[in-house]
Amino acid sequence: MKFKLIVIMSQDELTEKAIETARGHGATGCTVVTNARGEGLDPPSTFLGLTVAGQRDIILLLVEEHQSRQILEAIGDACGFEAKPGAGVAFQVDIEDAIGLRGQIESIEKDISTEDL
Repeated sequence: MKFKLIVIMSQDELTEKAIETARGHGATGCTVVTNARGEGLDPPSTFLGLTVAGQRDIILLLVEEHQSRQILEAIGDACGFEAKPGAGVAFQVDIEDAIGLRGQIESIEKDISTEDL
C-alpha cells in the first residue's frame, strides 16, 4: 500500500474544519502541531514589537495514495484556501516507507472492499 503525507498549514480557527473534512473523505487520523507562525507576502503587523498575527496550526495526515487528491481538494474547498488570502495552504508529499500503521491499513482495506460492492 502506498501513502501520501498531506501537510496543512492553516489558521487556528480552521483546524477542526480541516480535520472533519479529511475524516469525511477517508482519512483515518492526524497529528496537529500548534503554535506555528506563518508569514505570507505581507509581513504580519506588530504592536510594541509583538506580532499581532493569529495562531497557525500544522496538520499532518498520512493517507492512502488513491484517496489523497480527493482529501486535499476537499480540505482546500472547505477551508477556502484559494478564496481567502492567508487562510492556509495544503500540499501532499510522496511517502517512500512507513511503519506503525497496521490499524489504519486494516481500516483502509475494509473501506476499499466495501466501495467495490
